[in-house]
Amino acid sequence: MELRHLRAFVAVADQRSFTRAAAELQVVQSAVSASVRGLEQELGIAVFTRTTQRVDLTDAGRALLPEARRALAALDGGRQAVEQVRGGLRGRVEVGTMQAQAMRAVSVAAIVARFRRDHPAVEVRVRHTGASADSVRMVAEGRLELAFAAFTGRPPAGVVLHQLDSEEMQLACASDHPFAGCARVTWAQLADEPFVDLLPGWGTRMAADRAAAAAGVERRIVYELNDSESIIDFTRHALAVALLPPSLARRAPGVAFVPIARGAPQFTTSLALPDDGPRSPAAEALAEIALASVRR
Repeated sequence: MELRHLRAFVAVADQRSFTRAAAELQVVQSAVSASVRGLEQELGIAVFTRTTQRVDLTDAGRALLPEARRALAALDGGRQAVEQVRGGLRGRVEVGTMQAQAMRAVSVAAIVARFRRDHPAVEVRVRHTGASADSVRMVAEGRLELAFAAFTGRPPAGVVLHQLDSEEMQLACASDHPFAGCARVTWAQLADEPFVDLLPGWGTRMAADRAAAAAGVERRIVYELNDSESIIDFTRHALAVALLPPSLARRAPGVAFVPIARGAPQFTTSLALPDDGPRSPAAEALAEIALASVRR
């Protein structure tokens, strides 16, 4: 089984397209097709189903994909280890992050900047993957080497979470809302309130859902959005209330924050890593800087 076959297979699996995979690998499409055919001939089974409109993994392809990722990561890690002996880290690190991270105590930009000063030859690719649940899953699948995520509950197999920061979430409401002047509100008071929130799987949504369930309250979510600024805007215009970390909207005019009396959700930012440790020296160095920045 040749490495070029595995690289082509993983690229097509990620892109769900031979054309886009060829662009990612910077080769012609016929080379990608030939590599995948060679892999299938060696395995004696198809790894993709192909139609004129889409490319999907077969059962065999799904079984092979995590092993192929691990094999390629091990090769890249070995190369980086050799480069480190020669005189410094090289290679590339794939990092996942979440929305509005710059507004919180953990600054991904500051961590990456420190890493780039120490290891200028390493390319750092940072991607906003959407929901924190997706970022953590991509670490488990080997598509990201590490991720900054707000994941509530038990992580998927193959991932360990290192807590970086935690903040108590509060009720966000319009400044003229009846709750705005309260010292605290209870979950019982919130039972009939209309809520605006992010989509399932996003960090604040997971934390709020978990806390509401623990309090025995079923929230009435009438608006589901995919960005924090819109949630703040809907709250400002008194369309709904929200549960947010205050740091997310500390400068938002027309919005008041009120603590929850008991059982407030906790917004926890963690560094998600493979449970057997970073898969390359560069990823290990970046993770160490992230963890050290919090210890300081």
